[in-house]
Parts: sequence; structure tokens; C-alpha cells
Amino acid sequence: MYRLLMTGLTVCLVLSSQSLLAIDINHGKQLQQQNCMSCHDDGMYTRENPRVTTHDALRQQVQRCETTLDLKWFPEDVDAVTEYLNQTFYKF
Repeated sequence: MYRLLMTGLTVCLVLSSQSLLAIDINHGKQLQQQNCMSCHDDGMYTRENPRVTTHDALRQQVQRCETTLDLKWFPEDVDAVTEYLNQTFYKF
């Protein structure tokens, strides 16, 4: 009985922690449209020979832009924009 209770508790904790760690793609889209579009349009993400070729490079580029524009985003904001761009354009 104790083992079953502990297993159930563990499953609940894992599931709840995953939802807390979920990245808000809609928030990423909103940040991208409010900030990134001031410098370039979506053509930057769909050009024939992209400069960004990995997920890590995409995150680094988003971080670089955030720093250049002095946006003062939280790491979660950078992650949200990265995931929005990846799921919408890059698909790494």
C-alpha cells in the first residue's frame, strides 16, 4: 500500500512540475511581434540560406537581440520567443 501511495504521489509531482515548466508559445509570439518586428520581418526566419542552423544557435540569437535592444527579458521570455520561432519557422 505504501509503495502504491508513493508511486501515485511521484506521478502527480512529475506531472505538475512539467506543467510549471511548460513554455508559453503564445507569450513568445507576443514578445516577438512587439519587439523583433521593429528590426526585421518574418523573411528573416524563412530566407533560403538561414544563418541560424540549430536550436542552441537560435536561442543564442534571440538572447543577442534581447541584449542589443536592452529589453530586460527574463530567461523564460527568451525561451518563449525561441520556442515560438522554432515551432513556427525553424522546426529544429
